Amino acid sequence: MVDEPSAQPAREADASPLVRIRSLLPGLARAEQRVAKVVLDDPSAVARRSITEVALAANTSETTVTRFCKAIGVGGYPQLRIALAADTARTEARSNRNLGGEIGPEDDLAAVIGKVSFADARAVEETADQLDVGSLQRVIDLVSGAGRVDVYGVGASAFVAADLQQKLHRIGRVSFAWSDTHIMLTSAAVLKPGDVAVGISHTGATTDTVEALRVAREHGAITVALTNFPRSPITEVADHVLTTAARETTFRSGATASRIAQLTVIDCLFIGVAQRHMDAAVSALDATRDAVGTHRLGVRPDGRRRPRDTGK
Repeated sequence: MVDEPSAQPAREADASPLVRIRSLLPGLARAEQRVAKVVLDDPSAVARRSITEVALAANTSETTVTRFCKAIGVGGYPQLRIALAADTARTEARSNRNLGGEIGPEDDLAAVIGKVSFADARAVEETADQLDVGSLQRVIDLVSGAGRVDVYGVGASAFVAADLQQKLHRIGRVSFAWSDTHIMLTSAAVLKPGDVAVGISHTGATTDTVEALRVAREHGAITVALTNFPRSPITEVADHVLTTAARETTFRSGATASRIAQLTVIDCLFIGVAQRHMDAAVSALDATRDAVGTHRLGVRPDGRRRPRDTGK
């Protein structure tokens, strides 16, 4: 049974309404997307506006604004205004500078650093706020008992896939990471019941990754998707869905934020699996640490640190 991200009332209560809107944006009707753009462009202003003003700004009807509110799970327009006002207050409390804005040509390097680091930190915080604990626990259980775990990702997501594979491999779990389309499909075709396939795609619309998950599912493997958009194509071929919360910004600095958000979920997944195999995991981590220890400068073959050369 597919995990439904929309059935997460406990986590949605903690998540920012803007996170929810950005994640659902691709799946909204065109008129509702115009309402979403008005909200995302200036959420603090929308918190002060009437439903009529928002409808006019979005070139649509009040009924469409109400439908939009229900689509993002806030019930109605009064509830949306309250949620936006609370979110604006939280954001302003975190920083009194315009760190959440777009990077412009007039920004100096200090401002760029501030905005990038702010976006990355927000991606981690918002991902943690909206991450469904029940869905993550089910995925941990599946990966812990899997005969084999294959991880798919292309582009930036390939680095995240490799990170998950390396983590699982270090604690003795059989795992492979693939980024080449043909090899991904070949891998998926030889999976079987008891195996797990994990597809990582920020947009959830990367054809290669979606197709690999579909093939893996057809051959009996349990499929897991990690994406920023819970109504994207990849969720249609996934038995379980884990979501991140990262936004794209100027110069695609959001691409870094999306990877950091994905790595946050991957870390939580890995630690959960390691806890399930605590003794074996600790033993494997010690063994792998010892195996590479002699390849660090200043370490002797017996693992002890070499004395510093004083020149005498």
